[in-house]
Amino acid sequence: MKSGERPKLVRGLRQESRRFRLLVIVVGFFLVSLTFVVISKPDAILFSLNGKLPVEQAPTSILIKQKVNSPPATSRKTSTDALPGGDPRVVDDEADVRPKGTKGEEEESRVLSEPDPTSGMTELTPNKDGGGRKSDEETLGGEGKGKEGEERGHAAEKHKVTLPTVSNYTIHDTEDTENGKQDDGTGPDLQGSKPLCDFSNFRANVCEMRGDVRVHPNATSIMFMEPAGSQRDELWKIKPYPRKGDEFCLSHITELTVKSSKVAPECTKYHDVPAVIFSLTGYTGNLFHDFTDVMVPLFTTASEFNGEVQFLITDMALWWTIKYHTVLQKLSKYPLIDFSKDDQVHCFKHVIVGLHAYMEFTIDSSKAPHNYSMVDFNRFMRGAYSLGRDTVTVLGEYPKVKPRLLIIKRHRTRMFLNLDEIIAMAKEIGFEVVIDEANVSSDISKFARLVNTVDVMMGVHGAGLTNCVFLPQNATLIQIVPWGGLEWVSRTDFGNPAELMGLHYKQYSISVDESSLTEQYPRDHEIFKNPIAFHKHGFDFIRQTFMDKQNVKLDCKRFRPILLEALDNLNP
Repeated sequence: MKSGERPKLVRGLRQESRRFRLLVIVVGFFLVSLTFVVISKPDAILFSLNGKLPVEQAPTSILIKQKVNSPPATSRKTSTDALPGGDPRVVDDEADVRPKGTKGEEEESRVLSEPDPTSGMTELTPNKDGGGRKSDEETLGGEGKGKEGEERGHAAEKHKVTLPTVSNYTIHDTEDTENGKQDDGTGPDLQGSKPLCDFSNFRANVCEMRGDVRVHPNATSIMFMEPAGSQRDELWKIKPYPRKGDEFCLSHITELTVKSSKVAPECTKYHDVPAVIFSLTGYTGNLFHDFTDVMVPLFTTASEFNGEVQFLITDMALWWTIKYHTVLQKLSKYPLIDFSKDDQVHCFKHVIVGLHAYMEFTIDSSKAPHNYSMVDFNRFMRGAYSLGRDTVTVLGEYPKVKPRLLIIKRHRTRMFLNLDEIIAMAKEIGFEVVIDEANVSSDISKFARLVNTVDVMMGVHGAGLTNCVFLPQNATLIQIVPWGGLEWVSRTDFGNPAELMGLHYKQYSISVDESSLTEQYPRDHEIFKNPIAFHKHGFDFIRQTFMDKQNVKLDCKRFRPILLEALDNLNP
């Protein structure tokens, strides 16, 4: 090779190398651009601009992959509240009365169809080819396969997107779970195989739904939106007032329909808190029923939410909500919704229809949410009204302060005929005596403050004794039981609840000589010989005979030991 040809050859090779590198760069850039266009999702890019688009601009080809529990196929269920064996008691006449299947997780791919403008409904239908178990990642875009589908899934995780449709399904950011954050309890799979309603309780029917729940007051319906592929097919009828079996009472309660559905009216109002739906008609207006039918069950059902709960009331009684506004505001931070006057379609992630209720005026802590008890309720009521005393004053702690006795006075029935004699006897023992009455028109807040100042409260069986909820711990409740075999009902209504609240309880049954019935019937009448025999005539007869037409003339000598025992309860 000649000496002049070598440099030319070197320069040629260098030029060839530069061209090759340039070609590689161009081809590489082309491949990267092509890969970006193919793999990335233009729909997701559009949504990432601000998180959502108007309904009319939303792409209709978005596929939602959701993990759901597929409950077993169940037959359609229909039930009513009117069952035999109810307890229609109204205690105080002085107040106005008005097959499990196998649980498994299955992921279905769903396509969100365009809403029908004529029906106002949106239907979720499963993909025809959406079978088999897929990745747990929630993805947007087309059905990527293999590595390409996996990459699409990871790209989608970076955005939490609320789809602009009436179904309002949300694609959750799975990074929350990976970072240790718990699921917020709103996924459509949370209901699992659990039925929407539980009608097994003898006193109250309750429905509870978690997921996409639509409350439509105008249609008196609550709809649980079924995940695609679900075999759930449920229809329930419920009257949300805890007097199951009392046909007279429930005849005044609006019946609601609870059902599972794949179609529903468009949401017009969204809520971030759970909902509790209940009725206020029934026997409310009687102090005892205000508490046993509403206040205690509402506390049991709603207190776990610490005020973050929305109340929807069917059969609204505005005067009642005004009377008990202090308690209602403690249980819910949100304005009440009058179910009968509301035309919105409310969307919730957690809805309870009806109230948890057990025996009269009590909480069964073994069944109640978070094992709530009557001690908790007593504490709650004292706190709601900002009452100063949590427990009674020990006798002798303040030498100049006498223990206080409150006597509940009645005006029409079951009155004390010798009240002055009773007061004198109590003062002689060492009590400071306070006389007051409790009825439907009483100022609850004012009466609660009075009750909380006493150590002993006594009265004849009746709704006024319900005020024991304001007594401090270790106080004593004394119930005077009229003649007529009413010991069992008296203990059930007030004795057991008082003891469960942490109070001392004494029950005093009057004798024939202490009853005004001796002025109406001869002493050899069957009503004195065997009063229990009259119970077969039903509660209305019992009420009219032994409650409405009977007063009490207390034998102070016979009753004195009861007050002495109450005094002893104040000793350390």
